[in-house]
Amino acid sequence: MDFIQANLIDPVSKILYTYVLVYLLVAAGIYFTIRTGFIQLRYFPRMLTQLFHSRVGDGGISSFQAFCVGLASRVGTGNIAGVAIALTVGGPGAIFWMWVVALIGMATAFVEATLGQIFKVRADDGTFRGGPAFYIQRGLGSRPGGVLFAVLLVFTFGFAFNMVQANAIADVLNSNHNVEVHYTTIGLVLLAAPVLFGGVRRVAKVAEVVLPLMALTYVLLAVVIIAMNIGNVPHVLAQIVGGAFGLEQMAGGFTGGIAVAMLNGVKRGLFSNEAGMGSAPNVAATATVSHPVKQGLIQSLGVFVDTMIICSATAFIILVSGPEIYDPHSPSKMAGASLTAAAVAK
Repeated sequence: MDFIQANLIDPVSKILYTYVLVYLLVAAGIYFTIRTGFIQLRYFPRMLTQLFHSRVGDGGISSFQAFCVGLASRVGTGNIAGVAIALTVGGPGAIFWMWVVALIGMATAFVEATLGQIFKVRADDGTFRGGPAFYIQRGLGSRPGGVLFAVLLVFTFGFAFNMVQANAIADVLNSNHNVEVHYTTIGLVLLAAPVLFGGVRRVAKVAEVVLPLMALTYVLLAVVIIAMNIGNVPHVLAQIVGGAFGLEQMAGGFTGGIAVAMLNGVKRGLFSNEAGMGSAPNVAATATVSHPVKQGLIQSLGVFVDTMIICSATAFIILVSGPEIYDPHSPSKMAGASLTAAAVAK
């Protein structure tokens, strides 16, 4: 297995994630931003009003429930471990480029969620099904393309992404609380199985309660930590902006440069908000709305909440903690979720 990973998986992943997907997804986001007339800015107030005017319709789930399920797929390892990794590898400037990616990614999320609504179909149980596989087949007329996407999506989200999430949880519990990995595994199975086997409606009902509570608690925690270190905030903002444009590097502050900050910020931003990855549209298609664009606006807001609010919360928790936890001049041995946990504990 190690041989396959070292000689096949890692090289292919590096090529796709460093040289192909980053440029492709960013280019798509810029294109959709221009073609929609910067819809993420013009319609931002409408996104907020739509979020609180959703209802459960015949056969589907409410727009708000779909928003929560979609946000639940975005919020996780990328927001906690991913942000910490971006800071460790790319410096504080990476956070600025995460914000930029989120801004253009909102247009991508809008388009793919709207398409999911347009080409959705009703299943035998009365619920709706949709997503990229459906609009590739029904919109582009390519059944082989739709089948290929569906197979890749099942493998990616059925196995790979779940492994990443479970590994991050197990790592934090083991390193900070000495909880053995097998106990974490059993706990995750017992918590997730009753929800997942209940179908999309049960997932939606759980998500609309758990997700807002979880996100609000985490953001409030970040607000408290920032308030306790309010004197560090101006310096943190200077680090983010200066690092993004290479000002700190030119002054001899950080290792690397603007390219390192940009690349890592973009990569981690794309991993976190999932705009263009084809996951969130599957959930967006299950919602009952009077017009497809309404759900597109909701899912666009999900990118904003994921990166601009939750990822920023993680970044500021780490950056205001001081050089004893995170020093951009010489990043600590801690990385990922462990670095975030150490900053919170401080």
